[in-house]
Amino acid sequence: MNIEEIRTLMTSTLDDCEIHLEGEGNHLTVTVIGEIFAGKRAVQRQQHVYGILKEYIAEGTVHAVNMKLYTPSEWQVA
Repeated sequence: MNIEEIRTLMTSTLDDCEIHLEGEGNHLTVTVIGEIFAGKRAVQRQQHVYGILKEYIAEGTVHAVNMKLYTPSEWQVA
């Protein structure tokens, strides 16, 4: 798995978000902080990120994704 390729994709797709990625094998840990998540339930936030990663998941490059998705105000408390 090429973390930098995934980082570039996520950065270009998630405007004005802070993105942290870690990967080991085909497991990915994603932390995203951005206003894009304001007013969205946890499932909606996850669906948004899965939509970005769907190609990598479909081809098996990414098998498991651990997501931590916050608005900036939620991140201040976390």
